[in-house]
Amino acid sequence: MDFRDFVPVVGMILNVSRGNDCCSQMISLKTENGIVNFVVNEETLVIENRPLRQGMRVAAFYDRSLPVPLIFPPQYRAQIITALDRNEQVMLNRFDRNLLAVDRALQLNLSDDTVVRTENGQNFTCNPGGRILLVYYSVTTRSIPPQTTPRRIVVMCEED
Repeated sequence: MDFRDFVPVVGMILNVSRGNDCCSQMISLKTENGIVNFVVNEETLVIENRPLRQGMRVAAFYDRSLPVPLIFPPQYRAQIITALDRNEQVMLNRFDRNLLAVDRALQLNLSDDTVVRTENGQNFTCNPGGRILLVYYSVTTRSIPPQTTPRRIVVMCEED
């Protein structure tokens, strides 16, 4: 997967229904910009394998390089879905060895309370720098770049 083309959509799940087959679902998200539908299938990475349910706040990432049907509301194929706590933000980006996002959008300051795991939920005991990270955080400094102490990090261990 090339994570550089992944775009997040954050919203509240309004509805979960069966997709085109028994192994897929359609979720409808209420976002700040209206309703957005996502197809969730066997290729979708659902962080922590949490069952998706109505009322859950999530971030769904889609690949902007893939074709999409020209329908309203918009419909995308979800590549990654993760549940979010209230007021929590998420960023998917490559971070250098100093934990600075390659686009300089965020600097990470890890603490002993930061949970660092792999995509499949295993503890990650190495330095997460130099990898693609899914970072969960709530507040940042007003500095440039903004800094945060994330609550949780999911390390994407596959090569890009």
